[in-house]
Amino acid sequence: MFTTTIEPRVSETDGVGHINNTTVPVWLEAGRNELFRLFMPEPDFSRWSLLVVSTRIDFTSQIYYGEPVEVRCQVSKIGNTSLTLYEEIHQGGRLCVKAETTYVHVDPASKKPEPIPDRVREQLQQHLAG
Repeated sequence: MFTTTIEPRVSETDGVGHINNTTVPVWLEAGRNELFRLFMPEPDFSRWSLLVVSTRIDFTSQIYYGEPVEVRCQVSKIGNTSLTLYEEIHQGGRLCVKAETTYVHVDPASKKPEPIPDRVREQLQQHLAG
């Protein structure tokens, strides 16, 4: 499992007093940084090989400014050219968000799907949800 702590910013708070729902996908992506490094140890957008094909987000509790959140990311499925992640956001011991995101692995030049490299697949298996 990958975990990332985020400090909510005032600018992410909306007029209702909670963190705006549009902020959550950005936080979920921030929770994937370690996963991205498995595919690209050196950040280089010309070699970017992951494309989002699906995201589902369930909001289970409001998130507020003033208390850190923890983003948790696990691999739930590894296919030939794709992987699915199960993600959660917690604040103050509460589960606030559940999400599922699927990426397809592509050739950086052609953007056509290609198999996940064996070395990456082995590392991904270490983060499979139990």
